[in-house]
Amino acid sequence: MALESASVAVLEDEVFHSETKALWVFAYGSLCWKPGFQFHKAVTGYVQGFQRRFWQGNTTHRGTEDKGLVYGVAFAISGEAAVPYLSKRECELGGYTSVFTNFYPINGEPFKVLLYVATPKNPLWLGDAHVSDIAGQILECRGPSGYNVEYVLRLANFMKHHFPDQDDQHLYSLEKEVLKRVEEKNMCLKTLMGDGEGCVTFVKEERRRSTDNSDENQERIETFQHTTRVPEKTLRCLNI
Repeated sequence: MALESASVAVLEDEVFHSETKALWVFAYGSLCWKPGFQFHKAVTGYVQGFQRRFWQGNTTHRGTEDKGLVYGVAFAISGEAAVPYLSKRECELGGYTSVFTNFYPINGEPFKVLLYVATPKNPLWLGDAHVSDIAGQILECRGPSGYNVEYVLRLANFMKHHFPDQDDQHLYSLEKEVLKRVEEKNMCLKTLMGDGEGCVTFVKEERRRSTDNSDENQERIETFQHTTRVPEKTLRCLNI
């Protein structure tokens, strides 16, 4: 299956050896819910030696290397446009560095994937900060790709749904703090979440096969309308 404009795609947990010959990219941030490129398979799993942190600044999207485990999705890339697209999105505009590392699927043997990471050598690097400070900046910031609130909440929702047994304390503490401040400031959450354009809802293969064209068994991306604006500022994005 090649993803183009579809809003629903199958998420698997197994990779066969013959499939690992393709070029794969590992997603742990916005690529999890808004990949923006064609792929013919998406698989859950993790990489080792990294951590997910919101320590990376950005002024073009929504305006990151420690040790640990990071869960996410590996995409088998399709088409010639994917790599140039990712290079521009992640490296040129995002300030990330590309490396190859081992990906461990939920089922199957590990294999190499392309990974985009942020390091202190990056001029956009902001470094460690208290969760409350990061949350405060997230609420104030937006860029051409949308509000930072959307980034945090969609990512947290994805991780909780597809990796319910994994407790990403940094991400979930940040999510909790952001939601608390949105309520305190009486901000419009639908506005902050954007219209969902380009977002993908992933469904497990077994669930997809059991559907009978009923909407009850498929999750849907929320549709939001813009009603307010937040001034553009330097943004904190994702680091692993």
